[in-house]
Amino acid sequence: MLNRETDSVPEQESAHLSVIPRDQHTISRQQISENALKVLYRLNKSGYEAYLVGGGVRDLLLGKRPKDFDVTTNATPEQVRKLFRNCRLVGRRFRLAHVMFGPEIIEVATFRGHHEHADESKNIAQQGKNGMLLRDNVYGNIEEDAQRRDFTINSLYYSVADFSVRDYTGGLNDLRAGQIRLIGDPETRYREDPVRMLRAVRFAAKLQMSISPETAAPIAHLASLLRDIPAARLFEEALKLLQAGYGYETYLKLREYQLFQPLFPVICRHFTPNGDSPMEKILAQVLKNTDHRIQNDMRVNPAFLFAAMLWYPLIELAQKLTQEGGLTYHDAFALAMNDILDEQCRSLAIPKRITALIRDIWTLQLRLSRRQGKRAHKLLEQPKFRAAYDLLALRAEAEHSAELQRLADWWGSFQAASVSQQKAMVNTLDDDSDGNAARRRRRPRRRTPRREGNGA
Repeated sequence: MLNRETDSVPEQESAHLSVIPRDQHTISRQQISENALKVLYRLNKSGYEAYLVGGGVRDLLLGKRPKDFDVTTNATPEQVRKLFRNCRLVGRRFRLAHVMFGPEIIEVATFRGHHEHADESKNIAQQGKNGMLLRDNVYGNIEEDAQRRDFTINSLYYSVADFSVRDYTGGLNDLRAGQIRLIGDPETRYREDPVRMLRAVRFAAKLQMSISPETAAPIAHLASLLRDIPAARLFEEALKLLQAGYGYETYLKLREYQLFQPLFPVICRHFTPNGDSPMEKILAQVLKNTDHRIQNDMRVNPAFLFAAMLWYPLIELAQKLTQEGGLTYHDAFALAMNDILDEQCRSLAIPKRITALIRDIWTLQLRLSRRQGKRAHKLLEQPKFRAAYDLLALRAEAEHSAELQRLADWWGSFQAASVSQQKAMVNTLDDDSDGNAARRRRRPRRRTPRREGNGA
């Protein structure tokens, strides 16, 4: 989406414009969404300034295919709505116009201005006690807008009037140097919106760039400001960080800059100095697998990702409740699921539809070893069986467990087998040593004598 995290910088900091003509850059209209061009042309023909801006321009200059295209203009949101019947206005913190073309949405933002120019009587700019920007609808010109964007590489403008690229902040130089650099004073900008720290890490991982020293310096000691961000917003940011095709590299950078802890405090308690615990191994592997699937246009499920990430904190708590609370493991496991998800959701507001799937995947882990009779076929029919099987395979790899690996191999073969082969596999379980050991451990049910007159 549009890089809306654009706030004030001191007025004495003037923009230095560099205009790169069409014959000196690589952006072609053929690379731009037809719907984005429609919006740009209509605004331009109606007498307004109109530019393609942000990540779309950045990615085109890097030779990448943009995920979406965003527009900025000197037209107000209300004026944009008058030009497009397929437009709706959204947002309070940042008032925006969404021009809808079926599934594609072109986001149109009005140039942002300096807070010093705000009309206080209209209450259009508000900041919280920590300097966080709560509301920002101060409009200005393109020079002010450029200074109020987050990073220099996102402050590049493509003009539909003459097809030039306009650079007010040195973004092209940073793009060439592979540097993520904040516009303005880093600490002030992070306090205005702490999510910028996550964005810096995300762009560094996505674009394989480095974060400039002055941009990186305040991050570690300001990381705790993320606790002031609504958990619902942090959940969306977490998906951008971990489910965009470069999650493993992002995870490493989040740990490097001490940003992982505010997002996943439950997990951070289980980190080890050498980074070689089963939890850290499964965390690394599930992120690498997720990256591979995304890069190969395969579907990914956030429920599986979170189920794998939180598995070892879950079983550690379940074991603790069993030992200290006198509960059966089944009851302790159910209670631990509630506690782990409740604690994690205080940081990231994972929706209930996803936590329900996480519970299903976790619960199936306890059932996968019970394969006798009709159980194996019934498990195979469970909607989340495949996700549960994948988690079992990850556990076997992370723990280097021969027992778990045999179980995972069995289920892998069972899924691929014919009906007759599946029946034979289940029948042979009676002769399997693991099955015999399990039967020996099972105590026979004791029948209590029926009492007379108990209403049975």
